Amino acid sequence: MPRYYDRYSEFKTGNDDMKTLPYIKITEKPTDKKVNYSRKSRLDIISNDVYGSPYYGWLILLINPQYGGLESNIPYGSVLNVPFPLNATLQEYQTKITLFNNLYGIDG
Repeated sequence: MPRYYDRYSEFKTGNDDMKTLPYIKITEKPTDKKVNYSRKSRLDIISNDVYGSPYYGWLILLINPQYGGLESNIPYGSVLNVPFPLNATLQEYQTKITLFNNLYGIDG
């Protein structure tokens, strides 16, 4: 099982508050998987099937922005793009977070 990636870690403040988490666009790659979203689907199940971990549904939402970041907006029968491989996608995400933080002077 992949190690858990805490995407909130750089946005936590010392007093248990959170800074706003930015939207990060994930680049589509030829290696991405396509998955049909059905009544039996949930993002945690899709994440577990593709990555071996149920914790990456948020990545699936990032690469499918047409659903507004909400699983409840995904109609049954939709074909979802699932970023793959996981490590390359997490590396892209972290690089873009670092660029965002540097641009806006946010200390991680």
